[in-house]
Amino acid sequence: MNTRLCLYEDLTPLQREQLRMLEVHPEQIVFSGDIVCALYSLPAQADPAIKGFVLLNDELPVAFFLLKRRGLLAHWAEPDSATLHALQVDRRVQGQGFGKACLRELPAAVNKLWPEIRQLMLSVSPFNVTALAFYQGMGWIDHGEAYSGERRLVLPLADAIADPRQVG
Repeated sequence: MNTRLCLYEDLTPLQREQLRMLEVHPEQIVFSGDIVCALYSLPAQADPAIKGFVLLNDELPVAFFLLKRRGLLAHWAEPDSATLHALQVDRRVQGQGFGKACLRELPAAVNKLWPEIRQLMLSVSPFNVTALAFYQGMGWIDHGEAYSGERRLVLPLADAIADPRQVG
C-alpha cells in the first residue's frame, strides 16, 4: 500500500475523472452519500472553510472526504473544530485499510492546513454500528448526541499529533 493524502484541488485532471468513478456499497449511501453529492458540496471557487481530501494509492484515488470549519460548521460543532463529512472508500478496495489510512494521515494534514484547529468532530448514526466501531477504534471519543439521535464523536488533535499511534 503506497498511499498519500492530498487536497482535491491538487489532483490532476485524470485523477479527478478517476475519483468520479468511486463507488460505495448501496447500503452506505444513506450514511455517506455518493461521490457526486460529495463533490457537489465543493464550491467552484476555492473556499478556505471547506476542503476535499483524497487518498491516493499508487496515485489512484481510493477514498474521499470533506472537512469543514468556521462558517460552515454544523450547529453541534465547537468553534475550534473542523468537522469530517462524507468519508467514502471505494467499495472495490474496502477492507484493505484505506479508511484507516485516511484517519491516520488526517491529524497532520489538518495541522498543516489549519493549525488553529484543536479537534476534529463528526456525527454518525447510531444505526451505523460499523462506522461507530471504526471511528472509536481509531481513537474518536463519543461526546453524546449531536442532533436527532446522531452521535457526536471527537478526536483531540493535540493527542493525535503528539502520538500518531493513538489514532488506530
